Amino acid sequence: MNAQLEPLYYDPYDMEIDANPYPVWKRMRDEAPLYYNEEHDFYALSRYEDVAKCLRDHETYSSAKGTIMELIKADFEAPPGMLIFEDPPMHDIHRDLLRKVFTPRAIAEVEPKVREFTTQVLDPLVGTGGFDFIKDLGQEMPMRTIGMLLGIPEADQTKFRDYSLEGLDLDEGGLARNLQFRFNNQDGSPVEVNELFGQYLDWREQNPSDDLMTKLLTIEFEDEQGENRRLSREEILGYVRLLAGAGNETTTRLIGWTGKVLADHPEQLAELAKDPSLINNAIDEILRFEPPSPVQARYVTRDVEHYGQVVPKGSVMLLLNASANRDERKYDDPDKFDIRRKIDQTLTFGHGIHFCLGSHLAKLEGRVALQEVLKRFPRWRVDWDRAKQARTSTVRGWDTLPVLTD
Repeated sequence: MNAQLEPLYYDPYDMEIDANPYPVWKRMRDEAPLYYNEEHDFYALSRYEDVAKCLRDHETYSSAKGTIMELIKADFEAPPGMLIFEDPPMHDIHRDLLRKVFTPRAIAEVEPKVREFTTQVLDPLVGTGGFDFIKDLGQEMPMRTIGMLLGIPEADQTKFRDYSLEGLDLDEGGLARNLQFRFNNQDGSPVEVNELFGQYLDWREQNPSDDLMTKLLTIEFEDEQGENRRLSREEILGYVRLLAGAGNETTTRLIGWTGKVLADHPEQLAELAKDPSLINNAIDEILRFEPPSPVQARYVTRDVEHYGQVVPKGSVMLLLNASANRDERKYDDPDKFDIRRKIDQTLTFGHGIHFCLGSHLAKLEGRVALQEVLKRFPRWRVDWDRAKQARTSTVRGWDTLPVLTD
């Protein structure tokens, strides 16, 4: 007879759960598809159909107070231009502008530079017996890529990356160490944005170039009042902060998960080394299997019912897109990693109006990283004595993931 299960409990701040949340999420899908955590006062949905539906319904599940539970609880007011923290109409206006400067052509043209950044990192590591998927590759190539796209000088890119990641780590009590520092001063002004980006923005205004920052400075649009204008300084800085975080954070996690998941499946790693044509699909499967951003928070704007329970207006709803990606109701054998799986759609990059504009860039970087790693290191195993998982409530991944290649 099986031992009685422990009471079902999910807490995004519990790092023991976060180390492997999938068993808890499976129980939630089966036993409590609408889950409520009394301690932290949030609701959560875990099934694919529910998560996808709510991600599409921005009127009921709003992003305007933030997409992280801590921000919603803190009554966060996003700076203008951070479109992931906006609802229509300004979200649509700001997103359309970014789409115009973040075109598929621009992404395709960046591949040679992404490959160059990757080879510069990996070549010196050949013959050393190993490397760190995070410290040596994941924290370097994405930083150089987004820095180049924005037009940030190489000398400033490390500081640029470190700023974008401020506030993600949790303290021993499970709270973000630098949440206030990351987003606002006590007077509500953005912390260090002018110091970090403002002077360069002023210089770029006088010295235009072929980069996103120049395009943001010069693009014209019609705002929600019907006025034709250019972006304000605050809006441009909001865009820069958004791109800094998205361009560094999630791609770094993807590269880390690539190293970990393939080390866990050496037979499939060997397949990829023999047949690089499988790499594109492998990256899609890694993104389904271990999404870098597994939890999305929303502010509930009206009373709404799920599974016979009323979720009151003003609640925080967590949409567990990583759980949805392993929902047996959507995928066959979803806990099995399979580089040959035929994938029609996942919720890794969101759904609806907030679908990630940077998804193609992230997948490009993931593909190039894996291609170049396999050229030099066709097999590896994780050095678990030195590996360290990151402690955050918003993204899952690794602080360090050293591997042995001999």
